[in-house]
Amino acid sequence: MSAISFVSGVVRTMDPDRPTAEAVAVVDGRITVVGSTAEVLAATPDGAEIVELEGGAVLPGFIDSHSHPLWGARLSAGIDLGGLTDLDSLREALAAEARRVGAGAWVRGWNLDYAAFGGHAVRGDLLEEAVAGAPAFLMFYDLHTAVATGAALDAAGVTGARAFPDASEVVVDEHGRPTGELREPTAYDLVGSAAPQPSLDEECELLRTTFARFTAVGLTGCAVMDGSERLLDVLDAMERDGELTLRVDVFLWHRPEDDDETVRERIALAGRAGRRWRVAGIKLFSDGVIDTGTAWLHAPDAHGDGGASFWPDWSRYGEVIRRYDAAGLQLTTHAVGDRAVDAVLDAYAALPPADPARPRRIEHLEILSDADIEKLAGSGVVASMQPLHMQWRHEDLSDSWAARLGEDRAATGFRARDVLDAGVLTVFGSDWPVAGMDPRANLVWATWRSAPSGDGPVFEPHERVSVEEALVAYTRSGALALGATDRGIIREGAVADLVVLAADPLTATPVDLATIPILRTLVDGTPTSPLCA
Repeated sequence: MSAISFVSGVVRTMDPDRPTAEAVAVVDGRITVVGSTAEVLAATPDGAEIVELEGGAVLPGFIDSHSHPLWGARLSAGIDLGGLTDLDSLREALAAEARRVGAGAWVRGWNLDYAAFGGHAVRGDLLEEAVAGAPAFLMFYDLHTAVATGAALDAAGVTGARAFPDASEVVVDEHGRPTGELREPTAYDLVGSAAPQPSLDEECELLRTTFARFTAVGLTGCAVMDGSERLLDVLDAMERDGELTLRVDVFLWHRPEDDDETVRERIALAGRAGRRWRVAGIKLFSDGVIDTGTAWLHAPDAHGDGGASFWPDWSRYGEVIRRYDAAGLQLTTHAVGDRAVDAVLDAYAALPPADPARPRRIEHLEILSDADIEKLAGSGVVASMQPLHMQWRHEDLSDSWAARLGEDRAATGFRARDVLDAGVLTVFGSDWPVAGMDPRANLVWATWRSAPSGDGPVFEPHERVSVEEALVAYTRSGALALGATDRGIIREGAVADLVVLAADPLTATPVDLATIPILRTLVDGTPTSPLCA
């Protein structure tokens, strides 16, 4: 028997019937008592560990409702280019990386900001001198665009435009030559797959490292939005070796080009699961991103883009989701633009009523009209949002996102307050590695609409949510959105997935909220990370 009790502190249960307590007891991975310190101590078995909270707080473990732990670990290869917002600093960083990897080796980078190109076209030839002619492949922060040098394009055999079964694009110049900009995964995968690929053992190590970072910031679960059979093999190998430290709900990735045989193969994978992981559902895209004009909008953006979905034939999307839904798989769809959200809601509404154990979801919902929110209300569809994606916005609207939308439509971004007020089950996540995995930063962006430092611009302050609402979105709602009724809550009988903080987040300032030390992360009542900070 394993047992641990936390006493003399604050327990934020996320249970509306008993929102707070001062102590909680755990036996063999389940919560056994929630109550006063005296009640918990009286029920604590002999030999149990007793932890005095001393002003600290216990919460249900955080659930990242949108992440890419393996795909992200692979795409975030090489140098982190975050914070580089001009060509000179980018070139300097790439030159140093080229020296590190050695002459002729692939130069990889990730987290690149569109601002680094100064508002000009994204071009690989602007970087070739910095890498001394080596093949270079760099991912932008949103994972929707990459840039490659000529040597990398040559290695992949990319010599001109390609026809794709979705909105992906190899951007070419007026002479039909690739510029190096690759929009959306089907295009950039051509070049990414030409770079050296990790083995199964190497991927296990990548995921092991990533999950150690997840648990260090209080995450006890994540919804993976790019599932593949390879990922399932990695999870299976990790769990077999006792290395899977958090719960993983996998949404298999369906692309527009996938045919009926591929649909059958995905449905056949639905039964794969382990003790801490399972195939939960299917993830699809309805559009791309605002920054490159691939989001699907009610009205064109400032460049005239945004008028089309990710699918050449939108009726095929409706056909595919009907088959997956009938097979018992949970549906979730990437929809950034307001028109995309509207279209996905219509497609979901054409299906039979959803099983409450697998509610339909929409990911991102970056901009929404009032009519979209009205349609979302009462639909039963989960809104999966990422408030910390506001971090790339500029107060003067000079960022690529706001510049394409214009001032009025930029003000309709990340409407978490309005979505919650409409009674919509709302969950938060990071989209890692698009943004940092730490829930504390996301809580600040949701509640303050500004950087955790406290000295940046505040975006649409009327859309702020309370700290308690943000915590619910990262815990109880995250679990319910996965059909997991015994997670995300501290009550008798629930699984003991917990995070222990050094202070009560409901009393913290925005700056303090981002830096509250995480003392322990527990899954099934067992500490999972030695890296908590």
